Amino acid sequence: MTELIASLAQIGRRYDAVFCDLWGCLHNGKTPFPAAVAALQAYRAAGGKVVLLTNAPRPKASVVKQLDMMGVPRDAWDEVVTSGDATQYALFSGAYEKVHFIGALKDEPFFTDFPDDLKPAPIQRVSIEEAEIVICTGLSDDLTETPEDYRLHLLRAQNAGLTMLCANPDIIVDYGDKRLYCAGALALEYEKIGGKTMYFGKPHPPVYDLARRRLAALGTRSDPQILCIGDGIGTDVQGGIAEGLDTLFVTGGIAAAEFGPDSDNPNKDLLEEWLTVRQMSATFAIPKLQ
Repeated sequence: MTELIASLAQIGRRYDAVFCDLWGCLHNGKTPFPAAVAALQAYRAAGGKVVLLTNAPRPKASVVKQLDMMGVPRDAWDEVVTSGDATQYALFSGAYEKVHFIGALKDEPFFTDFPDDLKPAPIQRVSIEEAEIVICTGLSDDLTETPEDYRLHLLRAQNAGLTMLCANPDIIVDYGDKRLYCAGALALEYEKIGGKTMYFGKPHPPVYDLARRRLAALGTRSDPQILCIGDGIGTDVQGGIAEGLDTLFVTGGIAAAEFGPDSDNPNKDLLEEWLTVRQMSATFAIPKLQ
C-alpha cells in the first residue's frame, strides 16, 4: 500500500540521500517549481545529499548550465547524473568507431563534453549505411516532429542490422503546457519493427551504478539509505524498485490527469487502482515535490 504524504520533510530524515528526477518534479522544462526547490534546500540543510538523476541525453555539464539558466539555485543539489553520462561510458569505450546519430542540435555536447574519468576513444559520425551503431538522443525537432516522421529512417537502420543506443528512455515529457516525444519513443518504435535497442537511463542499471559512484564520492556512508523521487512510474518508480530502493511518486507530474480533477489532492482510490493495474507499488506518493 502506497502512503500518501504532504511533504518531503515528513520522511526526509529516514534517508541519507535522494535520487531526484528533474522534468516534472523540479521544473517543467521552462521554469523551476519554487516548492520543490525549497524542499530540496531544506533536505540538504538537514544533512541529506541530493543527486539530481535525469534521463536527459546530454552530459552533466550541459544540464547544469540549463539549470543555471532556468534559475535553479546550486544549493538545491549536490550532484547531477544524466542518462547521457551513462551512455557516453558505453559509446566512447572503444567498442565502436562509426556511429550514426539521431538527435537535436541541443544534444551536440554529447560528443564534446566528457567527465574527467572518461577518456573517449575517437569515433566517426557517418550515414546509416556506413555505421556500426545508432546513437539516439531524441528527435531533431521535438517541438514539431513525432516518431512517425522517423519511420523510414528507422527501417533503414533496422535493415542494416544496427543496434540503437538510447540515451533517454523517457517516452514523453511536458514542456510547459506542451507534450513532447523523447528518444524512448523512437526506441520503442524501433523495437516494434524488430530493431535491437540498449538503454542507459532510468529504469535501467547503468545510470544507477553511476549515481551510486558519484554519491559515494560525496562522502556518504558505505551503505546509504536512498529515496528515489520522480513522476515517471515506468522510469523513476520502476527503476527505484529494481534497485531495491524506496520510492516517492509525484502524482502531479506527467500522470496527473489519472488521479482526479485536482492535482493538489489526488484521489487515493484512483491512485491505488492505477498502480495496481501497472503492478507497481511506490513506497510513498506526493501531489508535488514540496
